[in-house]
Amino acid sequence: MIACTACAADPQPWQSLFNGKDLTGWTVKCKPADRTRTFWKVEDGCIVADSMATAEHDYIWLVSDREYSDFILRLKFQAFRNSPGNSGVQIRSCYDDTAGWLDGPQVDINPPDPWRTGMIWDETRGVQRWLWPSVPKGQWVKPEMANPMLKFFYADDTPAWNELEITARGPKLKAVLNGVEVINYDGAGVLDDSTHRARNVGMKGHFALQIHTGDRLRIRFKEIHVQDLAKP
Repeated sequence: MIACTACAADPQPWQSLFNGKDLTGWTVKCKPADRTRTFWKVEDGCIVADSMATAEHDYIWLVSDREYSDFILRLKFQAFRNSPGNSGVQIRSCYDDTAGWLDGPQVDINPPDPWRTGMIWDETRGVQRWLWPSVPKGQWVKPEMANPMLKFFYADDTPAWNELEITARGPKLKAVLNGVEVINYDGAGVLDDSTHRARNVGMKGHFALQIHTGDRLRIRFKEIHVQDLAKP
């Protein structure tokens, strides 16, 4: 998805966040009860999340060591039809080791109901609702809210990989899935409000890949690149 010639033409260099060999640059974050088990690994040049053997776990996160504010993130993910669990890509987020909680917004990846992929859920304590589409706290998004042009692929499809691009500029977030714009959200007054500032999230923070609490999930990620748009 990111050709060398295209990268060279961009004003800021693209940086790889995954070396294809191990989890250097990333840290698994979870509650103490889950620390002795392996849910994240590298296999065949891909980051693999696998909790298919058990649903007896809390949230398991793979968190980037670096923080970013304004950026373009590009990655590929592979979903499986027999995987009933939920995943997602956290952006501008921060893990609280004491509370065992990751605050910040998430671009959802939901293979069982793929229409939901690309929508924004906010994990931040005190918020915990859908930001895009914007629905009141406690209410849920519906299929008719999704872009009808959305394309989603499974591992047995051709192509077998989904391409996701997330752009963050100030309070504005955009997600493009397989060339189709899924969300274009202006979070002014939300991502920069007092609740998010108190958690040090919303406008700057870490990336994180999710295994949802209590879910059986198998999903693979590769070719994770970021273009840092923050001004020096």
